[in-house]
Amino acid sequence: MSVTNRYRDAWEGFWSEAPEEPGAVIWDAEPALTAERHLALFRPHLHDPHLPVVDLGCGNGRQTRFLAEHFPRAVGVDLSGTAVELARRQDRAGRAEFAQLDATDPAAVRALHERLGDANVYVRGVIHQSEPADRRPVAEAVATLLGSRGRAFLVELAESAKEVLRGLAQSPAGPPAKLRPVLAHGLTPAEVADAAFDGLFRSAGLTVLASGELPLSLTEFTPEGERIELPAWWLMVGPDGPDGPLPDPR
Repeated sequence: MSVTNRYRDAWEGFWSEAPEEPGAVIWDAEPALTAERHLALFRPHLHDPHLPVVDLGCGNGRQTRFLAEHFPRAVGVDLSGTAVELARRQDRAGRAEFAQLDATDPAAVRALHERLGDANVYVRGVIHQSEPADRRPVAEAVATLLGSRGRAFLVELAESAKEVLRGLAQSPAGPPAKLRPVLAHGLTPAEVADAAFDGLFRSAGLTVLASGELPLSLTEFTPEGERIELPAWWLMVGPDGPDGPLPDPR
């Protein structure tokens, strides 16, 4: 199984038109507002902090480069080859590795796991905008990459974010400039119900070990100059062991 051509083409089109400067993409907030905050929640739950980290859906690699400073090896993967090329260009210091990956292709995911071994996984905003048929395969990809020792940290928009985005899109002045390309390419954020995540990961052999609310900071601002934030959830998931879920280290 693999993603539809329409979905792949939508992301290729988006990244081929995206400006390269930091913050030009609506979710491309600086790591201090994103991955740095997430790592503070991620790190206490790691079963093995010495494993590589895979940034699944890395986009232009801005967060991957940050993660490379805190893990022995960081690999950013994305469905879009254009995004991967952009990530490589922007990683001038060569801190991370980047590769194209269709996370719904089990053979490709297994090949990555064979190359890296068990890994910790960081996922920011991938499942909530995936097409319905792709969500379980993405969760299964996370499980494959974790193996028996990895842990995954995910940040996904809450379903209430859809109303916030609709309000922005229907503003009398029109959608904010950085939201327009998302809408123009038919990308559909905040499409997963909050209650669906537990079952989604359980079906992939994973257990939600911890979760909480944490707004997702955008690079757009209101007319009053306030940074726009979207309601979001963070989840820490790990593989089920032979006698149940791995213990939470807290």
